[in-house]
Amino acid sequence: MTAPVFEDVDPESDCDCPGCVDGRRPSPGPLPGRGHPAARSVVVVAAASAALGAVPPAAALTPGHSPHREALPGDGEPDTPQGAKAPLHGPKGKPGTPAVPIPATNRTDIINRAKVWVTAKVPYSMYAFWSDGYRQDCSGYVSMAWGLPSNEWTGSLDQFGVKITKEELQPGDILLYHNPDNPEKGSHVVIFGGWTDYTHTYYTVYEQTPPHARRQSTPYPYWSNTTKYVPYRYKGVTKSGTGAKGAAAAKKAVAYPGAAYFGPGADNPYVTLLGEMLIARGGVSFYAKGPGPVWGEADLRATQAFQRAQGWTGAAADGLPGPRTWELLTTGRGKGIGPGPAGPARPASHGVPGYPGRRFFRPGETNDYVTQLGAQLVRKGFGRFYAHGPGPHWGESDRRAVEAFQRTQGWRGGAADGYPGPETWRRLFA
Repeated sequence: MTAPVFEDVDPESDCDCPGCVDGRRPSPGPLPGRGHPAARSVVVVAAASAALGAVPPAAALTPGHSPHREALPGDGEPDTPQGAKAPLHGPKGKPGTPAVPIPATNRTDIINRAKVWVTAKVPYSMYAFWSDGYRQDCSGYVSMAWGLPSNEWTGSLDQFGVKITKEELQPGDILLYHNPDNPEKGSHVVIFGGWTDYTHTYYTVYEQTPPHARRQSTPYPYWSNTTKYVPYRYKGVTKSGTGAKGAAAAKKAVAYPGAAYFGPGADNPYVTLLGEMLIARGGVSFYAKGPGPVWGEADLRATQAFQRAQGWTGAAADGLPGPRTWELLTTGRGKGIGPGPAGPARPASHGVPGYPGRRFFRPGETNDYVTQLGAQLVRKGFGRFYAHGPGPHWGESDRRAVEAFQRTQGWRGGAADGYPGPETWRRLFA
C-alpha cells in the first residue's frame, strides 16, 4: 500500500473554530495537532488497499465549529458567548489611554453606527475583530455603537450607563442581561431602536447574534429571560436641539395657519405638526401609523378627544383645530387626552356598548376598530400572535388571537371561529 500524503497548511486567519484560534496564538515553536482540523487533515490518497476501503469525504473533511446557533424567535436561550474586555486592536494590541473616559455622542450617531454593521451583515464571532477594531460579538457591537474606547463585555457595560425604566427608553439605549454565574449562558445585550406600536409590547432591536448583525421587531424585553433584561442609558449621550424640548420650542414658534389647512382634502405640513402635538398630549392611540400630511379620520378624532378633554362640547369639539385649540397645543397648556377607548364614545351594538359590528372584522378591512381589538388582545395576554404588534389591517394574526381568546372561554367549533361577535367583544373589554 502507498502511504497517504499529508499537506500541512497554516491556520486560517478568519476562522473561529477552536483549532484555528489556538493555532494563531503565539508559541515558542510549532506544536503538533494545531491548526484547522479540516485544512491540516487534507489527504491526497495516491493508492489505497482494498482492505481499508473508501473513506467517505464527509467524514474525512468534517470541520470543527464553535457551538453557536442563530437566536431565532422562541429559540430559547441566546447562545452568544462573548470575549472579555479588550483593546480595539484585538488581543495583541495595546490599549491606548483615551483623553475622555466616556466619549460624548448622540442618539442619531449611535443608531447610524449600529446600522452600518447591519448593512454590512458583519458575521458573529467572539474572537474576530471588524475593520473598525471592535469585537464581533454582542458586547463588542454595543461598544462600537456607543463609541467606547475599548471592547467591553456584558459584565462591564453597565459602568458606562445608568439604569432607566421601560417608560424612559429611547433609541440608542440598551437592554442588558449579564449572567454572572455563567456569562456564556444567557448573557446578551441589544440596542433599543424605538417602539413599533403604541402598546409598547414590541420594539425595533439592533443586535449582534449568529449568524450576523441584524435589525428586527422583538417583543419587550427579549425572546427569553424576560425578567432579567435591564434598560440602560449611555452616560455620554448628549442632548441636542432635536430632542423633545427642541421640538416643543419649534412648535411654539408656529402661528395658527388658518382653518383652510385642516379638514377633508387637506394635505400640508401643518397636518403633520398637528398630529405630532396631539401624540405628545396623549393621542398616540389614534394613530396606527403615525401622523402625516394628509388629513384623515385619526386627526379628526384625536383633535376632538383633545377638545373634549378641555370640557368643550358641541361645535367647540368638532374635531377641527381652531385658533384656541392650536394655542393650547403649541404652548403646552390645557389638559391632555386622558386614557380610555380611542375616540368618542361608540353607541351600543347588539346590546354591547362600543361593539361596532361584524363587518369591521373581515379580510381586507382596515379601520381603527381592528387596532383597538388587537391592543386589547395584547393586554389580555394574546400578544404572541403579533409579530409586529396590532394595527388597523385585519389579518391572520388578529383572527388567531381572537380564536385563542374564544377558546379560553370554553367555546369550540363555530363559536371559536376567530371573528369577534358581540359576546366576544363584551368579554374581551369587560
